[in-house]
Amino acid sequence: MSTRPFAVAIDGPAGAGKSTLAKILARELGFLYMDTGALYRTIGYAVLREGGDPADAAMVEARLPSLDVRLTHEADGQHVWLDGEDVNGEIRTPEVSRAASQVSALPAVRAYLLQLQRDTAASCDVIMDGRDIGTVVLPDAQLKIFLRATPEERARRRYEELREKGVDTTFEQVLADMQQRDYDDSHRAAAPLKAAEDAVAVNTTGETVEQSVARMKKLVNDRLASCGR
Repeated sequence: MSTRPFAVAIDGPAGAGKSTLAKILARELGFLYMDTGALYRTIGYAVLREGGDPADAAMVEARLPSLDVRLTHEADGQHVWLDGEDVNGEIRTPEVSRAASQVSALPAVRAYLLQLQRDTAASCDVIMDGRDIGTVVLPDAQLKIFLRATPEERARRRYEELREKGVDTTFEQVLADMQQRDYDDSHRAAAPLKAAEDAVAVNTTGETVEQSVARMKKLVNDRLASCGR
């Protein structure tokens, strides 16, 4: 019987449903949920807030040592703090999404956040989502899932999410931004977006949230049973 914490690594492109599905799955299983994308968004937001360029590697790297990025887990979910300020709402804009993609391509940023992510997974059963969780952050995770969905499906989901938050944008712009992020994430030199060799592929196109959660929950429960849990 395995006694080490059980880790589920969920990777996939923007809008595939990672955060939505991971949150529900963690709640139903009693696992901790960690949204690693929020960490990169916070770094991108910090750079933008100071009028910097997220693509300026030297400037971003010089700023990292003075940043205080922390995670807390409240009753309503994960909160991200930047220099003592809760920035959960501020980091969910298209501009910050683009900045997050740029800073996430920097090896120094990925190294800065890596230990925080691994320490969390070592402390409890966790579901962690991102773009390199199964390949880099938690290569020994007991279960790795790679989510897929068509670009149009993913753009529709993100567009509806942004409209609900009052963000003024168009479906065409969201789709274009998503396609650019897909390219950037999969072509970066540091930890590009790709499925781990032992990841289970789950395509959520055309599925309801409930259907996708049920499929993923079965994967977790089957793997838990095989580990003697």
